[in-house]
Parts: sequence; C-alpha cells; structure tokens
Amino acid sequence: MTLLITIFAAVIATLVWYTKPNLRDLKIGVLCWMFWGASLMWMIDAVFEFSELGADYFAPAGADMINDGFLGFAVVALALIIWTLIVLIKDPRGTVKQALSKQ
Repeated sequence: MTLLITIFAAVIATLVWYTKPNLRDLKIGVLCWMFWGASLMWMIDAVFEFSELGADYFAPAGADMINDGFLGFAVVALALIIWTLIVLIKDPRGTVKQALSKQ
C-alpha cells in the first residue's frame, strides 16, 4: 500500500512538473525527487519482503493494509511539509518577503 500511494504521488507530482513549466520555480522538482525516492525505497522493501514471504506477500492481513496505508499517507504528508518549508524559505516569487514588508 505504501508503494502504491507514493507511486501515485510521484506520478502526479511529475505530471504537474512536466505540464506546468510556470510552476517549476516553486521547486516542484524537489517534490518529485522526494516522492520517487520514497517509491524506490518501498520498491526495494517490497522485493526483500517478497523474497522472505513468497506468495504470502500478496495476501496481507487487513490490519497490515490499514497500517501501510497510514504510513504511505504519512510519508506523502511529510514530503509535502518539507516541500512547503523549502518553498517558504527559498521564496522564489518573493511572496513571503512582500507579505512581511507590508507589516
């Protein structure tokens, strides 16, 4: 479940990066790298878990699927938080600086 969630997030982020070049200054590429990195990590985990469990890997318990789902969404949320912090610190469009200078 974690693998699927992070792959969907990676594909969506990559499509946004590819189709919206005007958003590239918002560091969408960093978000893509984080999601693809997480997907690669979960893929390697799946390969090793499959090598240990064999065919039982494809029949997880319901509680395991729920836990993996929560973990997958937590990874996506953490990546989005890190990306938001990067964008706020870099401030590529000067929005934060402009908002702070008005006060």
